[in-house]
Amino acid sequence: MKQRETVARIRERGLHPFRRRHPDAASTAPAEPAPAAGVLAHSLQDLVIITGLSGAGKSAAMAVFEDAGYFCVDNLPPEMIDSLAQLFEHEGSKVERAAIVSDARGGSYFEEIAPVLDQLRGRGMDFRMLFLDADDQTILNRFKETRRRHPLAPQGSVGEGIAAERRMLEPIRDLADETIDTTELSPARLRRVIAEEFLTPETRGKLAVTFMTFGFKNGPPRNVDLSFDVRFLPNPYYVPELRDQTGLDPDVRLYVSESEGIDEFYTRLVPLLDYLLPSYSLEGKQHLTIGIGCTGGRHRSVVIAEHLAGIYRDSDELTVDVVHRDIATRPRP
Repeated sequence: MKQRETVARIRERGLHPFRRRHPDAASTAPAEPAPAAGVLAHSLQDLVIITGLSGAGKSAAMAVFEDAGYFCVDNLPPEMIDSLAQLFEHEGSKVERAAIVSDARGGSYFEEIAPVLDQLRGRGMDFRMLFLDADDQTILNRFKETRRRHPLAPQGSVGEGIAAERRMLEPIRDLADETIDTTELSPARLRRVIAEEFLTPETRGKLAVTFMTFGFKNGPPRNVDLSFDVRFLPNPYYVPELRDQTGLDPDVRLYVSESEGIDEFYTRLVPLLDYLLPSYSLEGKQHLTIGIGCTGGRHRSVVIAEHLAGIYRDSDELTVDVVHRDIATRPRP
């Protein structure tokens, strides 16, 4: 009975409880004022130099800073660190935070890193240095898993390369502000430790959540982390007036929002997401894709994804996006 009344109201073109929000619609939020002419960008606020043993997790560390909005440079020879730092400090530079990885891949050039660090400190350059370490067997296992050659033993054994690198890095380790042993750390745990030690709440990367709608008739999407099937709700496809519309249209929104069972669905799903989203973030996950699927991917899933995005879009801990994969696909039974 409720569904019939809704269809009748749609046919009468009555008032609708949802305001249409098209992804391409212009935002109503006031634009930020443009900077005054002649005002220079902020100077460098934080410089992090990352080094350590090959296989100890420098790539994972770099990803933490990159996700936090740092300007990142990998495999930079030590002799270029000072020149790059001066560019960052230039009054016209827009780089506020930067992270640089410099390690044994630089070969003989890496031996100059200690004098370069002394030079930076000598001219009053503020920076922090992160050293990553792990025991020999752990590093050896990681190289076996990735089947990569050690940079200091491209033709020899990985064990020889590890030993040579330890000798090279021994004097550098003592210069580090923070040393992290990654032997017993998973990549997710390592990212969390680095974020807690080096990032402020303002610079920690937000969890990027994408609500992706799709139609099961067109196949399930790839690379979704969570997926919810909403085909238990009445299908607007079978209402002639709604068949060619989508979940972005007010009539379809009204129809789906008054479907039997949707309120209970939200009552159960939203608390689940309230629990899961911060849990994923605490474990260092940066991107989460949540699939919402219906039969064709044009009606029910679209309404629900837009509704969920509206709930979480104002969160200070998340960035939220909506992707409607099949919304332009021609409807079919």
